[in-house]
Amino acid sequence: QVQLVESGGGLVQPGGSLRLSCAASNTIFSIYRMGWYRQAPGKQRELVATLTSGGSSNYADSVKGRFTISRDNAKNTVSLQMNSLKPEDTAVYYCKATVLAGPTYDYWGQGTQVTVSS
Repeated sequence: QVQLVESGGGLVQPGGSLRLSCAASNTIFSIYRMGWYRQAPGKQRELVATLTSGGSSNYADSVKGRFTISRDNAKNTVSLQMNSLKPEDTAVYYCKATVLAGPTYDYWGQGTQVTVSS
């Protein structure tokens, strides 16, 4: 059972920056893809950015050019650098890890709150 622990959320003013981090533990199989999703009140959870172990990234259009995802495969960590934050970025951000072990397994972190407000 992979465990994910997120950190780095908080309150920031519009235009500011935050860096989220996620560390995976209890990994027996290699993690194929790690990424970030977010869920705002009253909305569905949506993809923010993902990054495979091979280096392929995917970003939501709304964050392209502002957010950057990175990962350390050896340490099983993933980070999300968020710049030029907007009020609409306010949400709970969740870390997700996908493991390929025959079947595909998805694991989620507990979430971290990001609030962008003046």
